[in-house]
Amino acid sequence: MHTPPTDSSTAQTLDAPGTWFDGFEKRQFNVNGVVVCARISAHWLNQMDKPVLVLLHGFPQTHVMWHRVAQALKNDYRLVLPDLRGYGDSSHAPGLPDHSNYSKRAMAQDVVGLLDQLNVDNFFLCGHDRGGRVAHRLAVDYAARVRRLCVLDIAPTLDMYKRTDMDFARAYYHWFHLIQPCPLPERMIGGNVLHYLHAKLGGWGSGTTSFIEPEAMAEYERSLTLAPEQAGDILPAVHTACEDYRASAGIDLAHDQESRAQGQKIQCDLLVLWGDRGVVHKMFKPLELWQAQCAAHVSGHVVPSGHFIPEELPHRTIESLRTFMV
Repeated sequence: MHTPPTDSSTAQTLDAPGTWFDGFEKRQFNVNGVVVCARISAHWLNQMDKPVLVLLHGFPQTHVMWHRVAQALKNDYRLVLPDLRGYGDSSHAPGLPDHSNYSKRAMAQDVVGLLDQLNVDNFFLCGHDRGGRVAHRLAVDYAARVRRLCVLDIAPTLDMYKRTDMDFARAYYHWFHLIQPCPLPERMIGGNVLHYLHAKLGGWGSGTTSFIEPEAMAEYERSLTLAPEQAGDILPAVHTACEDYRASAGIDLAHDQESRAQGQKIQCDLLVLWGDRGVVHKMFKPLELWQAQCAAHVSGHVVPSGHFIPEELPHRTIESLRTFMV
């Protein structure tokens, strides 16, 4: 029988009864030498007939971005909502010189390791923003585990960097700012971290933060401002977010280039959704780019949204996942 872990050395339940995520348990898992925090369906043992759906968040958010989606789908799937390494209540270990501990491969290994502890062999997978890039790498590295994949408002990382010009650099300046050597971007962002957070959440075609639930905004603010161990140190979550991007501009590109050279592609069916007010829609042809990276069937379309599709269009996201993840 597949059961979630009960050994306190590998998992710890953090939620109190009656919390915001009703029907979910917030836990900490020891995976690959780091702590991975995740919310999972609270009635896991009573839902063994349900498939598993893993939802991965992006920058500068945490798993709580999926709240509306998760509440609607909790009777259809056993849901797993991790905080990626370096985000939320997961590990914020300092980056290595080559940034490999924040590579998408390392993050994908965390997700797979978490699912191994839950005794989950195969699963549906959806990722938004950075989570979509982790999901892409996971689907390539662990093709037999992923039943179907959905990515939201991204094109493949390698193709986006290859497309770089003045327009892209202006629109996605953070891709080039966050990769500067530590501690320059960390110190700059730390000067007014909440202003930076709100600017990011209101950008990329969204134009407002009104679509974000107050509880979610409070979590984004709390997570990004977690206190450093010593006074005067840089904010840990700001540093690890920068490390995520530094990895994408270095070791992740090497992994992607190697996969392409070896002909490794996504083997499962893929759904791609992107916002009509976002940068991806304006500068790329995401469906064509993903078709080139997938050996199976690729479908998808633009939706009336900015970048943050699951929060701006929760009902559209819910119905798209419910229809596709079967």
